[in-house]
Amino acid sequence: MVAVPGSEMLGSALHVISQSLLIPVIVGLLLFMAYAIITFGGMISEYSSRIKTSPKEIEDILKAISNPPTPENILEVVEKSALPQGQKTILNDLANTQNMGSESREALARKLVENEEIKAMKGIEKTDIVTRLGPTLGLMGTLIPMGPGLAALGSGDINTLAQAIIIAFDTTVVGLAAGGIAYVVSKIRRRWYEEYISNLDTLVDSVLEVMKNGEKIQTQNVF
Repeated sequence: MVAVPGSEMLGSALHVISQSLLIPVIVGLLLFMAYAIITFGGMISEYSSRIKTSPKEIEDILKAISNPPTPENILEVVEKSALPQGQKTILNDLANTQNMGSESREALARKLVENEEIKAMKGIEKTDIVTRLGPTLGLMGTLIPMGPGLAALGSGDINTLAQAIIIAFDTTVVGLAAGGIAYVVSKIRRRWYEEYISNLDTLVDSVLEVMKNGEKIQTQNVF
């Protein structure tokens, strides 16, 4: 086989780069594993303190805030409800915009809901990254030590090959475990946050409609 001029140098450069990545990959896997365990604990803590609002409770709140259609009634109903504090704050902010035009109030409502969506996405963004990169780093940790391991096998060095295989298996297991835990956390939290945003959307739309109707009634009474 004829060697291409420069191929040995390029091959050596690739070998140096790939072997120099082994330590960063192992460190990254350890950090991902630690983060996945901490996040899983945080999810359990969040579950125990999470306020779940049933469709019946949402229906009761919608009926209550429209009778009578006044900001004062909205504030009172929201305050007495068992809604999460974040939803209460947004609904109270909207109810306190009597001096604002309807279009400006709707723009404010959209912005407040968007902020909640962004906060929810940030909550699962990091676990989504670990879900994707954990197995990738695990695969890199498998392949990197196998090169020197196979070279050692060619020279009859079984001990070096055994060490390379141990590192390869360990990194694969840790990468898959970190990705699996992060996937479960992301999946469960995404469902929670989607439910939270859906309830908030419904309540905000109702508050906007009630305030609009209240303003129409006030205008009719004036004339």
